Amino acid sequence: MCGKDIIEMSREEIKRLELVKKAIGKGIKQKKVGELIGISERQVRRIVRRVKAEGAEGIVHKLRGKRSNRRIGDKEKGEVIRIYRKRYEGFGPTLASEKLIENEGKKISDETLRVWLIESGDWKKRRGSRKHREWRERKSHCGEMVQMDGSQHDWLEGRGPKLVLMGYIDDATGRVYGRFYDYEGTIPAMDSFWRYIRKYGIPQSVYLDRHSTYKQTRGKLTIEDELAGRELVSEFERALKELEVEVIHANSPQAKGRVERLFNTLQDRLVKEMRLQGIKTKEEANEFLKGYLPLFNKKFSVEAKEKEDVHMKIGQGVDLKRIFCLKAERALRNDYTISYNHKLYQVVDDTKAERVTVETRLNGRIEIYDKDQRLKYKEIEYRPERKEGMRVRAEKKEEYRAKAGKQWKPPQDHPWRKFRIGAAA
Repeated sequence: MCGKDIIEMSREEIKRLELVKKAIGKGIKQKKVGELIGISERQVRRIVRRVKAEGAEGIVHKLRGKRSNRRIGDKEKGEVIRIYRKRYEGFGPTLASEKLIENEGKKISDETLRVWLIESGDWKKRRGSRKHREWRERKSHCGEMVQMDGSQHDWLEGRGPKLVLMGYIDDATGRVYGRFYDYEGTIPAMDSFWRYIRKYGIPQSVYLDRHSTYKQTRGKLTIEDELAGRELVSEFERALKELEVEVIHANSPQAKGRVERLFNTLQDRLVKEMRLQGIKTKEEANEFLKGYLPLFNKKFSVEAKEKEDVHMKIGQGVDLKRIFCLKAERALRNDYTISYNHKLYQVVDDTKAERVTVETRLNGRIEIYDKDQRLKYKEIEYRPERKEGMRVRAEKKEEYRAKAGKQWKPPQDHPWRKFRIGAAA
């Protein structure tokens, strides 16, 4: 009986349910719910009726786990790909779809064909052109969008170290949150966002720049990732997407003007306030912000157009420690050891996994997981010593490298030279 009462939902469905409940309670318009979750107002009305009739279960799609009656078979898909390669290679999906209908009698939509061609490697995903910048009106609900950035400045005017203020401003109300850190990076971004959502809740979207902390620009995708249409994401962006927060990257500082103007204001007002208090350390500055920002918000924030706050609650069972951390995959060797950050770790628990996930917490603690199973481990402090012959050769090699500089040249008695001399004779 207990098993029947449990409803499995994705985070997206939980987000939908929260917004639909707000719509049922007349706290937010159904049209706005559709805009926030990307569906039509008509679909929102259908979902509202189902939730009223069935409760939370009504949010779950009725076709989940069922095979579509309209699904095209693998045999037909293979035939279409073969025809494309033979006759229409290089055609765009839209044109190829038209030609398949006209000449082959195969009615395949351009979007379906696009997905097939990307999966088969016959077509590459192309980026759209940039949109022209224009003035943007404030969002209508608190929590609909938060602008975020870091400001490196001499906040203490030489009385202490230079700090970075990780600042947040709600787009609809202008409400401000901030905290000082030693630098702008992934750990400060995660820590400050964690503190923000504990105070106000999870926003629908975050607007930030293309700093390497927020936007991954280096690295390469695997073939599997490219076929699946995945993109490179930074650790911070990955964490926000796990919380179902939309990440929007600004193309210029002017695009996120509210947070930029906020920093200009704080670099004038906040600096002077801290000067009056004689603040000299990061800890004192953060303590001062706790009392200063509520007064600042009371003076400068505005009323949102709509009263309903659309910040989402942190769901039960959501382990924020596993979200706000640095994640890296590592191969598990046959002796149950992994190498991470130039250190060796011995996995104690028995597991059949070939690869495991290493998670570095914000406090520096390391955890190792096989999917959702936490594995016990211990650090190997001393590596096995090399055999005498190997050790001597390694020491000689290092000595030769030091003498020769960056370019290492084998000595006269090196086996390589003996081999070359014997080959030449």
